[in-house]
Amino acid sequence: MSAKWKRNTVVATMAVLVCAAVALNWRYSGEAVQSTQETQDTDTKILGEAALVSGQEDDTASGAADESEVYTGSDYFASARLTRQQARDNAISLLQEAAEQEGADAATANEASEGIQALASYTLKEAQIENLVTAKGYADCVAFMGEDSVSVVVSTDTGELTAEDVAKITDIALAETGLPASGIKIMAAN
Repeated sequence: MSAKWKRNTVVATMAVLVCAAVALNWRYSGEAVQSTQETQDTDTKILGEAALVSGQEDDTASGAADESEVYTGSDYFASARLTRQQARDNAISLLQEAAEQEGADAATANEASEGIQALASYTLKEAQIENLVTAKGYADCVAFMGEDSVSVVVSTDTGELTAEDVAKITDIALAETGLPASGIKIMAAN
């Protein structure tokens, strides 16, 4: 009986962490989006840009800003991706600990493994959605996938989505996730 209790505790903790990360993203998104418009005209650093093989940065090539600025709210999309990844990493860590715990039975290890696989699948599908949406000409996009739903936040030039925009993005999300249209939420970053 204690193995089921431990398993349920790990699963519940993982769900709470993921939900908390998503809630924090949505709460701070209003402030981050406003500052994104202000920083788009200035030089900001994109990870991987202007990094030399020696590991030193070439600030003269890109006029790069400090990396910490990108993740402290000046770029909603980068902040959202970072927070999402941190929540996933925490959840995976908890699942790995549960599977590797002494006295853990095979069922607990299998459930932890399935949970890790599900999170990896979500990460892959989110990346595919984000890449396909930006390939359609949108400035940026971030997707948050759960078991029964996916939320897609899109940056547009006008700050609003037309019916045509929603249809394009819904098609992409439907094709990548297999979820029904009722499980897909699409919104513009304001």
